[in-house]
Amino acid sequence: MEHAPLVRVIAQVRFPLVVAVEQRDFVAGFQEAIRPKYPVLRQELIGAVAVGPAAVAPAPPQTVWRFGDLEGHWRVSLAPDFLALETTAYSSRSDFLLRLRDVAAALDDHVGPKLIDRLGVRYIDRIAGQAVDEIKRLVRSELRGIVGTPADAHALHVLSESIFAIDGARVLARWGRLPAGQSVDPSAIEPTGEISWILDIDMFSSESVPFTVDYIVDNAERFAERIYTFFRWAVTEDFLREYGGKP
Repeated sequence: MEHAPLVRVIAQVRFPLVVAVEQRDFVAGFQEAIRPKYPVLRQELIGAVAVGPAAVAPAPPQTVWRFGDLEGHWRVSLAPDFLALETTAYSSRSDFLLRLRDVAAALDDHVGPKLIDRLGVRYIDRIAGQAVDEIKRLVRSELRGIVGTPADAHALHVLSESIFAIDGARVLARWGRLPAGQSVDPSAIEPTGEISWILDIDMFSSESVPFTVDYIVDNAERFAERIYTFFRWAVTEDFLREYGGKP
């Protein structure tokens, strides 16, 4: 769609811990491999919470290397146990998958994880402004819930969540209306200054399999196709026309 309300697309690969990723010298080769497209590097520390019966304090913070383009539209994140590619300027599935192949190949060459513990792809759509008032026209009744009904006048936050089992994977779908300034996941869905309606679809597999670049790209493509199928079911032809698509 020419004016698709797609605010972020994310692909993430989780793998067994590679502690050396914390070290600058170790990630230098990975940086050089992707630096032509992602020349801006920032180091971040993120907190981790210990789990289990004896967990009484936060675990030590984890280093995450953030590689970005000059425009700030694309970001690659590398941590000791995951790699993620995300964009706020999605143009096509083929472009996204090509970039995913490039960064996965760099991960294979310079970090060398042996297993994939989890692979996920996530598409987040958000409409805001006057379009939220037209939600009855834009999305199927199954996704509207109380939005557009008399009870809606008293609702501040309306969000639904479902998990589906499809082709050996899971689809986590969340949709609904959020008040201005709020988000269900600020790291992926930035709060906005007006009421918005989101459709957040995440397809993932948690099966441990040998690490190969082809597996990552082939399954990411399969997940993206399934996510589009869900999206296309969820929205109406009016939605497609509204945002420059073809019914």
